[in-house]
Amino acid sequence: MQDEKYIPPSALGKGVRGLGQAAPTPPQVETIYARRFSPDIEFRQKMWEVLCQGFFQQFVPEDSTVMEVGAGYCEFINNIRAGRKIAVDLNPAISQHAAAEVKVINTSSTDLSLVPAGMVDIAFASNFFEHLTREQIVLTMQEVARSLKPGGHFLILQPNIRFCMRDYWMFFDHITPLDDRSLSEALETNGYRVTKNIVRFLPYTTKSRLPNSLFLLRLYLKLPLAWRIFGQQTFIIAQKDS
Repeated sequence: MQDEKYIPPSALGKGVRGLGQAAPTPPQVETIYARRFSPDIEFRQKMWEVLCQGFFQQFVPEDSTVMEVGAGYCEFINNIRAGRKIAVDLNPAISQHAAAEVKVINTSSTDLSLVPAGMVDIAFASNFFEHLTREQIVLTMQEVARSLKPGGHFLILQPNIRFCMRDYWMFFDHITPLDDRSLSEALETNGYRVTKNIVRFLPYTTKSRLPNSLFLLRLYLKLPLAWRIFGQQTFIIAQKDS
């Protein structure tokens, strides 16, 4: 299961517009964060520890350099085992959440020039692209590709509009609807080859039908048949073209 993130418009670079709407102000951002996350912070941290140990770690060599884009509260990057870990987010508050071994880079997802080209083995993004415009999605994919080593991989966990359409717009900051097919097309036209596509993987949010139970989450990860019932998020691995 995965909680939705609120991505401050400032984290996306200049010229950010949400379907012509004015960007929320910093106080509005803080209010949305508090309303959405405060009741579940402790559970979310434990949840990501289970997700990393029980699923994502198999795709991340322990000696690799890993970069999380739009790291937010750093749940993934703090819990994944890697030789070098980088958290990218423009919000300076990310430093309050990153573990001591995580290098924090405050920058936009559309401008990763502070990350040396070809330095990263594995990039990761979770529940991020729906907060961006199509132009920003493309720029982010291109910047991540530049930072990846030849043959490096981009791991993406993304709500699939085909399966969560009823609740997709329950979050005020969503801009772009995506499914596994549109996300794959965007990747394959911007320097990647999709090597794995789990169309239905995790439930949409921790408020989904699957109860908030770490035991059930561990069990769920071992039962791919259950993913076909509860899964509303897609997991994609895309390899950078050499």
